Amino acid sequence: MSEVEVLKPDRPVGIVGYGAYVPRYRLPAEEVARVWSGGHGRTPITEKSVPGLDEDTVTIALEAARNALARAGDVDRAQIRAVWVGSESHPYAVKPTSTIVAEAIGATPATQAGDWEFACKAGTEAFQAAVGFVGSGMARYAFAIGADTAQARPGDALDYTAAAGGAAYLLGPADESLAVIEASYSYVTDTPDFWRRAHQHYPSHGGRFTGQPAYFHHITNAARGLMEAMGTRPEDYTYAVFHQPNLKFPRTVARRLGFTPEQIAPGLLVDRIGNTYAASSLIGLTAVLDQARPGDRILLVSFGSGAGSDAISLRVTDAIDERRDRAPRTEDYIARRKPIDYATYARQRRLYVMK
Repeated sequence: MSEVEVLKPDRPVGIVGYGAYVPRYRLPAEEVARVWSGGHGRTPITEKSVPGLDEDTVTIALEAARNALARAGDVDRAQIRAVWVGSESHPYAVKPTSTIVAEAIGATPATQAGDWEFACKAGTEAFQAAVGFVGSGMARYAFAIGADTAQARPGDALDYTAAAGGAAYLLGPADESLAVIEASYSYVTDTPDFWRRAHQHYPSHGGRFTGQPAYFHHITNAARGLMEAMGTRPEDYTYAVFHQPNLKFPRTVARRLGFTPEQIAPGLLVDRIGNTYAASSLIGLTAVLDQARPGDRILLVSFGSGAGSDAISLRVTDAIDERRDRAPRTEDYIARRKPIDYATYARQRRLYVMK
């Protein structure tokens, strides 16, 4: 592949601050199995995170953004010229999540704001755009956030995994960054493996079709495309983070690409918090940054149904050690868990229809 096929900003860009947020409630997968299959059969994960009654995509995105700002330090909010939120569960059909978050963090009024959609890669779509916005010189800082309170039809396979969480990244000049963006590469086709039409409460999916022609095809081609263009190999990376719809898929794609279980383990969180959709790979990256060391190289590869993947190569800087502990680590949120039963879950997700 030629050099022109890899995406690079005109000026160096990096992650100035990052943050995650995961709700405290957990629904064990065995509880879903108890209700819908009598407790029989294997479950795809151990448990998933569930938003509280007063939590939605806005509150989750805001908590993650505040953590990112804490790690960024003394950033002039007036210079945050974009706040972009990727999600497939925005609380309003017509009214942006991003303006609420921008107002709450003090970035308004002279800022860009917009909501992004591309299923589970909506967060990395916003991330890519923020890199371009800062890298072009149009902004000093830009926020990219992935947040979701994922929906699933009760009793469906997704009911085991559809979870809630968020991750926020403040992109800015490389010389202020915790990790520098080396390059990125995107791979997209029209592969309808997962969809939800207007006025439908729950998404539909193509069953096994979501595997090989969708998830594996796109992640594999995005990762290989980036590494071939950069001249890198799996062993050049300390860590790799892949989108996590379940435990099997990221482990399988890592093995196919030549990554070891040790490289993906720190960012593999799906067994403990579920599939957080637009935040899935981005939350995994926060967990990796929580323990990465200066000089470490990270490969991030998202996946969004419909379908496409963004592959991003990052290198950690010396600033990580000084600023990492200015905000709660991702593990702190994962550890503060409160198990609930399916009836409580149904209430908190408003699955009961009262007439």
